[in-house]
Amino acid sequence: MTVHLVKLCVGIDSIAELVRYREEMARKRRASKKPLEDQHWTRSFPRRAEEVLDGGSLYWVIRGRLCVRHRILRLDEVEDEQGKAYCAIVYDPTVIVTEIRPRRAFQGWRYLEVEDAPPDLPDQRSALAHAIAEEALPEDLRQELRGLGLL
Repeated sequence: MTVHLVKLCVGIDSIAELVRYREEMARKRRASKKPLEDQHWTRSFPRRAEEVLDGGSLYWVIRGRLCVRHRILRLDEVEDEQGKAYCAIVYDPTVIVTEIRPRRAFQGWRYLEVEDAPPDLPDQRSALAHAIAEEALPEDLRQELRGLGLL
């Protein structure tokens, strides 16, 4: 049975910014001939790893909104330079835009059951174009439109 992970996307303010960041990472990986996969290191290894690896995704919360995901490829046990153990959540760099759901801040990551996961938007190209257009709006207008449920 599949389960997903949810993580705050710290330092990223919009879907468009996340897409630009991922594109820059992909350019660097291509130039260095590294595989085109991204990873996020976390201190805790999921106890439900088998379920996560059974088709799970890493859902990102951006500015209080659960709105995008990446398909998880694997979970690697890694160590930093000091020998401290981490879990590298390795995921496909393709950004998949989902239906937006409000989500409060939390530390670390959380499990997300399949039935609670927001569905992917049907037209990803249009969804990304909409996210880029949304970023062009002034922040106060964006917040007001979000509050009204229009963004």
